[in-house]
Amino acid sequence: MIPKDKKGESPFSTDANILHTSSEGKILEDPWESPPEHVYSRTKSIEDSLNEPEEIIISFENGDPIKINNKLLKPHDLLSELNNIGCNHGVGRIDIVENRYVGMKSRGVYETPGGTILITAHRAIESITLDKGEAHLKDEIMPKYAEIIYNGFWFSSERKALQKIIDHTQKRVSGDVRLKIFKGNVIVLGRRSKNSLYDTSLVSFDEQGDYNQKDADGFIKITSLRLRKNN
Repeated sequence: MIPKDKKGESPFSTDANILHTSSEGKILEDPWESPPEHVYSRTKSIEDSLNEPEEIIISFENGDPIKINNKLLKPHDLLSELNNIGCNHGVGRIDIVENRYVGMKSRGVYETPGGTILITAHRAIESITLDKGEAHLKDEIMPKYAEIIYNGFWFSSERKALQKIIDHTQKRVSGDVRLKIFKGNVIVLGRRSKNSLYDTSLVSFDEQGDYNQKDADGFIKITSLRLRKNN
């Protein structure tokens, strides 16, 4: 419930949808002042959040979250459930000064409880299902993709072009991520996928697998040639 001042007006401006709530203006215009607690409408403070952690498993299929704790949910219901979990554990608050499209700086206080949980889980499942090149390319283009949407160009040709690349990277992003939600934190406990590129025979420290560290000798000499010549 957003409080009103003596004139019956809100002491700040708010905008809300199922993904987030944003507040700005008036009492929030001074970037030095801490947001008063009544600014927040969909997350508990850390002090008032639950004192026991909650563990959940989010399942993904082709990059999309489809289940919580093995329960199949529609997108709206899945995000609503994550919003409730995040709210109870004080997850998803952020206070930022952003650069608007017209050039001015603006301070905004956001609450994205379900979204914060989802992005952590999604990054976790991507870490074992995306090839190195795909992962790095996606990380490079996502800021541009976000900027396009932030500036209101969802229907632009450049957004559609980037969307095709992003969708292609998600074809193998299926599996489960186990998380602990507690006191404002979203902690990855484990991840698994039938499409996993994680190969224990290559990373084991206990025995010699398919990767021989001596094979790196030539690689190191070649890549360091420039440094040795310049010094």
